[in-house]
Amino acid sequence: MKDALQNNESDDEPEDHDLGLAFDLTTVMNRRRAIKLIAYAGVGTGLLALVGCGSDAASNSGTTGASSAAAGSDTCELIPEETAGPYPGDGSNGPDVLSQSGIVRSDIRSSFGSASGVAEGVPLTIKLTIQDEANGCAALPGAAVYVWHCDRDGGYSMYSAAVANENYLRGVQETDADGLVTFTSIFPACYSGRWPHIHFEVYPSLAAATDSANKIATSQVAMPQVACDAVYATDGYGQSVTNLSQVTLQSDNVFRDDGGVQQLGTVTGSVEDGYTVELTVPVRGA
Repeated sequence: MKDALQNNESDDEPEDHDLGLAFDLTTVMNRRRAIKLIAYAGVGTGLLALVGCGSDAASNSGTTGASSAAAGSDTCELIPEETAGPYPGDGSNGPDVLSQSGIVRSDIRSSFGSASGVAEGVPLTIKLTIQDEANGCAALPGAAVYVWHCDRDGGYSMYSAAVANENYLRGVQETDADGLVTFTSIFPACYSGRWPHIHFEVYPSLAAATDSANKIATSQVAMPQVACDAVYATDGYGQSVTNLSQVTLQSDNVFRDDGGVQQLGTVTGSVEDGYTVELTVPVRGA
C-alpha cells in the first residue's frame, strides 16, 4: 500500500468509477463555461490572469468570500461530476463506511465504532448547500451528503497504511430546510499530484445513502490558495508546501477542465480561529 503522502488520484480516469451524471454533464455548453470564467475573473483579476497564471487563480478568492461567483449561486448549473477517486469508502471498491453505525454525524474529526483515532490539524467547518437544478436551483431539503477527505499527512482513513484502521474524516449529514449540511473537520493536506480538495457524494435521502449505487452526484470542493498557504505554514503540514508548489488548478487532473471555477469554495476565517469553506451545489434531484 502506498505511503500516505503518496496517495494520488492523478492516475484515476473517470471511466474507472461510477460517474452517475457524467454523461448528462457532457451536454453542458462551452458558452456557459466561458461566462463562468469571465464572471469569476471580474471578482478581482483579469481573465488572462485566471487562465495563464496557474495557482494564482485560487489565491484571488483568499479568505474574503470573493469566490462566491464560482460557487454556482448566480447561475443554475449542475455541479461538475467528478471521480470519487481511489479512496471513497462507500463500498464501491471494498471498504464501506456507509454501512457502519455512527456514520451520520456532523463532527468527523474522530473515528467511531471500534476505532479511536482523532485527526489533528487546523479546524475547518464545511458547509455545502444542495440545490435542485431541475427546480430552478431551489433548496433541496432531506437529501444526504457524504463527505470525506485526507488528513494532515495526506492519508485517507480505511486505505492508507498508517490509518487503515481508522475511519475519521468521513461523515454523512441530512440537508435542512435550506438544503444546508455542516461538518466540523480539519483542513486537508495537499498530497502529491492533486490540488487540495474535499470529496462529497449527494444522495436523495439518508435511507438511500447506505448504498453508493443510489448517489445522484459525486464532486469535489477545491480549496483556495490563500487559505492553503496560511495553513500549510503551520506545524504538521510541512510536506504540503512542497506538494502545492508542484500543482495548479489548471494542471490538476480533476479541476483543470475549467480551473475549478464552479468548485472553488468560499473560505473565511484564520489559522487562529479556524476556517469555514462554503460551496453551493446544484444537483439533479432524484
